[in-house]
Amino acid sequence: MKITRTCLDGVLRLELECHCDDRGSFARFFCRNELLKFGVHFNIAQCNFSKNSRKGTVRGMHYQKPPYPEAKIVGCLGGRFYDVVVDIRKNSPTYLKWEAFELSSSNATLLYIPPYMAHGFQTLEDNTDVLYMLDAPFEACAYTGVRYNDPAFSIKWPLAKPSAIAKRDAEYPDFEP
Repeated sequence: MKITRTCLDGVLRLELECHCDDRGSFARFFCRNELLKFGVHFNIAQCNFSKNSRKGTVRGMHYQKPPYPEAKIVGCLGGRFYDVVVDIRKNSPTYLKWEAFELSSSNATLLYIPPYMAHGFQTLEDNTDVLYMLDAPFEACAYTGVRYNDPAFSIKWPLAKPSAIAKRDAEYPDFEP
C-alpha cells in the first residue's frame, strides 16, 4: 500500500499495490501498521456499503458533529465516483477548502478522511458500489451534513445536476463559517 498526503490537512490517499498473476490480482485493502506510520490510529468499528444504480447520484456531504468523531476509509468496489472532502474544522490550516478524487474499481485507490470533515460523492457510472470503513459506530444524534452545492465551498461537480439525491442532502441550510 502506498500512502500519500493530499492538499487537505489529514486526508490521505491510499493506493493499493496489486500483485498480478494468471489467477488475477491480490492487494492489501487495509493495513493498520501502514496507517500508523502516518500517525493514524484506525480501528474498524463498522463497515457500510452503498449500491448506486444511476450515474449522477449524489450522496453527502455528511459528517458527525462533536463529540462523536468518525474517521472513514472510502473505496470503490465497482464503477467510478467523484469523491469530495470539505474541511469544516475551524482550527484547521485548510479550513473551508475542498479536494476531489476519482475513485474506481480499476484505479485501486482509497481515501482516509479524518473526523469532522464533510464527505460526499457523485457517481460517474451506473451501478457504482462504495465501501466505507468507519472507526466509530454511527451516532444518529450527531449525524449531519452540508449541501453539495453550498456557495461557501463552490464545489465543482462533474455533472452539474444530480440524477438522484436524498431530500435531506439537497435541503441542508447554507453553511455558516
